[in-house]
Amino acid sequence: MTRRPVAWIVAVVLFGEALFFAAFNWFLGVVVDRQKMSLAGLDPEVMARASKIGGIVFGLYFALCALVALLVAVRDRQPAGLGRVLLISVAVVHGLLAAFAWGPIGPAVFLGLLVVLALIVLLLVSYDRAPRTPGRSGPGDGGGDAPVTSGPAPTTP
Repeated sequence: MTRRPVAWIVAVVLFGEALFFAAFNWFLGVVVDRQKMSLAGLDPEVMARASKIGGIVFGLYFALCALVALLVAVRDRQPAGLGRVLLISVAVVHGLLAAFAWGPIGPAVFLGLLVVLALIVLLLVSYDRAPRTPGRSGPGDGGGDAPVTSGPAPTTP
């Protein structure tokens, strides 16, 4: 099945993005600090520090989401609880990044982010429900092997 390879790909891509975003924001912080740039009178040191801290936090967020995808790949089980919430949130982040990337950066980055978004969504929906075992019926499916009766079982002569 294609579930495990997708989970591995998502994990590798998210780890790469974690490193990229952390390094890029760190680089921006260094540039702001060395150039003593100011935006609307803000202190350049505060802006540089905020950029570095933001890069570390965002990188750790992507790394945590990549860890969840890695655990899904290793265990071959659907993400549950906080892991599922993290994967859903990183999918939303990729959708928003793609929407904002179209104008300033271009369609290539937009399409790349959409591919990652599609992989994350595929990871989430491929583990959507556990397969049912034959002969067992779940609540509300209207199925079952025999009608349920109350009382003792009938005897045959």
